[in-house]
Amino acid sequence: MQANVDFKQLVEGAGDAIMVCDAMGAITLWNRAAERIFGFGEAEALGRSLDLIIPQRQRQRHWEGYHKTMETGVTKYGADLLRVPALHKDGRTLSIAFTVSMLFSADHEVTGIVAIVRDETARFAEERKLRARLVEVEATTIKAGDSQ
Repeated sequence: MQANVDFKQLVEGAGDAIMVCDAMGAITLWNRAAERIFGFGEAEALGRSLDLIIPQRQRQRHWEGYHKTMETGVTKYGADLLRVPALHKDGRTLSIAFTVSMLFSADHEVTGIVAIVRDETARFAEERKLRARLVEVEATTIKAGDSQ
């Protein structure tokens, strides 16, 4: 049985950012969650390059991978989560996690890519605090063992 789904409502109501980029990397879809996460409104994002949210030091690596993916039509991030830094409109760095899905024309030419993105900045900061606390506890334990 075919479900009758309003895909516009699905995309706009999603809690995660949904972005579509064409084969050249221009943003062609930017949902409300993308606005909330990255701070750029739809009008500011559409037609722009992904450099809008990619930190300068990551751009070369990103574009090498992006162009290779567009040439081959294959990505390893369809199921594997990719965690990378990103930029908010106000300049702060975010920690994001995302998967992608390739888009193809009827004759199987790559037309673009969809990214489903989650802001993991708070979770990443909490993990960093926990790792630091673990190092502190281990150092205290080793020191206590040395004094015995």
